[in-house]
Formats: sequence, structure tokens, C-alpha cells
Amino acid sequence: AVFNSNYEIAPDMSESIAPGAFSQTLGEDVRALTNHDTTLVLGRNTAGTLTLREDSHGLWGDILINPKDSDAMNTYERVKRGDVSQCSFGFRIGAEEADFRDDGTVHWTITRVDPLYEVSVCTFPAYEATSVNARSASREAALAEHLDAWKTKLKGVLEKWH
Repeated sequence: AVFNSNYEIAPDMSESIAPGAFSQTLGEDVRALTNHDTTLVLGRNTAGTLTLREDSHGLWGDILINPKDSDAMNTYERVKRGDVSQCSFGFRIGAEEADFRDDGTVHWTITRVDPLYEVSVCTFPAYEATSVNARSASREAALAEHLDAWKTKLKGVLEKWH
């Protein structure tokens, strides 16, 4: 979810998410899904496979994909290719503000999401400003290898000093 990004609910009706709207619900049990499908679970925060937080841009998440789950890997590959590039979320409105405008339009600003049920990698999201990217675990492996090499060099330097 991108803060202050408009979603057109219907003609002359829109909503957006205010900064801080997720702050009270991030510790709850939240799942990461594919297209809101509860049979396609990619991660879960209580299992340590989904990390969620708010930043200045909006709701940010990281999913640790299970390489033994073919459905998860298929979704990962679609994201990696750019075929699926956005996100969505399932929630209930905890609090909102309504702005009934002089031109007959109405805009709701969601100030509290309570609860947040799920986040989804999504083909057709309501909020167009969302994005999802694939990041390879090989990056972390390369960093770990680099750190190990640095530690080995440091150990050699320290042994010379003794």
C-alpha cells in the first residue's frame, strides 16, 4: 500500500491510505498470498517468512520464498520476469475520514487498518501505485561469501601481530 495514493472505488468516489494506518496491526497474524487466494500462501509473519513494516512511502514487505513450493516459485518467477508487478492487501477499516466535496465527489482517507488480514502479490490491484520486485537469495549468499573472505584475511593479519 502506498500512502496518499488514490483508488477510485466508483465514479466520484475514491479512497487513500494515510501514513501510520498500519501501525497498530503489523504485529497480528498476517499472510502473504498470491492474488488473495488463501490456498496460495507465500509467507506468514508469525512463521518468520513474512516481514512487514511501514516506511515513509507506505506498507513495505519482504517474503522469504520456499524453493520447495512450486506455486511460490511460479509466482516468484512471474514477478522476476515483470509479468506480475503489483500488490494488494486484504483488510478491514478501523477508522477513516470522509471528505464530501463541493463538486459532489467524496474521498475517504483510511487512517487505521484493523485488522490487516493479508498482503498479496497481485495481477490486478486496486491501488495502481503499488509494486513488487523479485530479489535473489544468491545476493545474500554472495555477501556472506564476501564477509567470510574478509574474516579470513583479518584473521591472517591478526595472527601476524601475535
